[in-house]
Amino acid sequence: MTTKQERIHRLEQQIERLRRRIDANTPRSNRYSWLRVFVFFGGIIVSVALAILVDWWVALPVFVLAMVLFGVLAHYHSLIERSITRHTLWMHIKSAHIARMKLDWDQIPEIVKSEPLADHPFEFDLDITGHHSIHRLLNTAISTEGSQRLRDWLLARQPDMETLRKRQEIVQELVPMTRFRDRLILNSLIASGRLAEQLEGQRLIKWLEKQETPSSLKSLMLLSALLNIVTIVLFVLAVFLPIPQLWYYSLGAVILLFFMTAGQRGDIFDDATYLRYGFATLSTIFTFLETYSYGNKTHLNALCEPFVRNREYGPTALLKGTARISSAATLKNNGLIWFLVNAFIPWDFYCAYRLGQYKKQLAARLPEWLDVWFEIEALCSLASFSYLNPEYTLPELVSEGETTSLFSAQDLGHPLLVSEKKVTNSFALNELGEVVIITGSNMAGKSTFLRTLGVNLCLAYAGTVVNASTFRAGLLRLFTCIRVTDSVTDGYSYFYAEVRRLHALLEALKEPDRYPLFFLVDEIFKGTNNRERLIGSRSFVHALVGQNCVGLISTHDLELVKLADILPQVHNHHFREEVVDGHMVFDYVLREGPCPTTNALKIMAMEGLPIDDL
Repeated sequence: MTTKQERIHRLEQQIERLRRRIDANTPRSNRYSWLRVFVFFGGIIVSVALAILVDWWVALPVFVLAMVLFGVLAHYHSLIERSITRHTLWMHIKSAHIARMKLDWDQIPEIVKSEPLADHPFEFDLDITGHHSIHRLLNTAISTEGSQRLRDWLLARQPDMETLRKRQEIVQELVPMTRFRDRLILNSLIASGRLAEQLEGQRLIKWLEKQETPSSLKSLMLLSALLNIVTIVLFVLAVFLPIPQLWYYSLGAVILLFFMTAGQRGDIFDDATYLRYGFATLSTIFTFLETYSYGNKTHLNALCEPFVRNREYGPTALLKGTARISSAATLKNNGLIWFLVNAFIPWDFYCAYRLGQYKKQLAARLPEWLDVWFEIEALCSLASFSYLNPEYTLPELVSEGETTSLFSAQDLGHPLLVSEKKVTNSFALNELGEVVIITGSNMAGKSTFLRTLGVNLCLAYAGTVVNASTFRAGLLRLFTCIRVTDSVTDGYSYFYAEVRRLHALLEALKEPDRYPLFFLVDEIFKGTNNRERLIGSRSFVHALVGQNCVGLISTHDLELVKLADILPQVHNHHFREEVVDGHMVFDYVLREGPCPTTNALKIMAMEGLPIDDL
């Protein structure tokens, strides 16, 4: 299997090749830039000089030749600039991949900040969202909606087996498709660079929803065409036959109809231009998804089917159609010609009618196209995470009754810890109603282990790989009480905030649900005195044992471990430390049984605090 370091090395080689191409093209771009300036101004100066010294007929072809040469240089210069831009974006994409693999947060692209969900059962505790978060680590989506969809998957409270298995299948197809994923990011970055605010397709949808094409427009177009034909026929007859100039009346009727129906036609030029450029931005992405050859990727092919279902009304066809209408509508800028053309041809009526058709077609298809794009962006984020972490494994998710083990994992680690500092552990929960009490010294790894369990469950239920060598779990509802904070504004003390959180956990347990509750509680009731903490902790464990739940509770209270002697569904595990040469040394290895050591006094003594043996 390819290792992470090998993939980092491969990405670094690709970045180096891209950098060499950029370095080679930059001097060429500068030369073309100076040549354009020289040809443009040189052509003007020479032409003026020839016109003064010789004659204008000598200056004119020189000026035309200079402008043609300037246009050719501008074309090739734009090609070089486009190449530099694309290579720079490619380099940015590859560098971001390396940053994710190395957890270099300064180089990982930022995401749009969003407020945490109020009273979410695990978002804050497990660092699912935020600056140094799982969401930011995974997210490769460029659109706001694609990033939000990934966030929703990571924060899902109710996992669905059918949805998860379908998502896993598509993600596994996408994992080796590195070029497809990177090209999708590239096209999205190019689109966002051209017109960033319109990359949010919802804006275009809202605009389309407000556009109403009058049902009478086709009838008015046919009426205008009929009057135009009558005008032309009467005009021809008046020229060749001695009859009255009746075409004046039909022409007047055409002009009157034209101006009276201006409101029904709308502002064709502005609407066509907005539609053309607004959709063209998205079409950069849609055309890529429409024309890509998916081969034997059956699940991905089925997902992208809306783009190829009907080529006649696909993104490419609609883009060409709106471009034609936009070009035709520019006739309005030539006032006299525009008036004369509409006097004899129903030009604006036709443009308005066709524009209305394109609006309807786009309004009907754009929401589905956008939805597929957002879905693919989120899926590509999951697939990239899997590709960038080849040592991770695809979790085996099982339905109720398919296994005797609720949760089991080998070599489980936290994906937000760098490999050099990461220690993995194996762990299993086999019985419903089982409660594991984790004891250990300060800084021994209790909180990190709880988060490790929760984070990997979130990844599994999102549809991607987990930081483990094997991972098998049923469908569980996750609830945590790890990072409790007080609230000055709401008047909550730390202890009261913790009580509220634990009460919410018990309320979630009471909810009728087919999925057991998987709870993670860190340092239970540490906000009160020893006596009341022990009484409260014992009572809380009693309330959980044997219920439709399973989970872990960490504590410093070694008296709590005695519950395992009277409750068979309570088990003890611990982390420990050693003092070596006056320094605390932690191995972060999870062991069975209660913790045999404590380190609070050791830490105080090492820091020079007075310790009295009372």
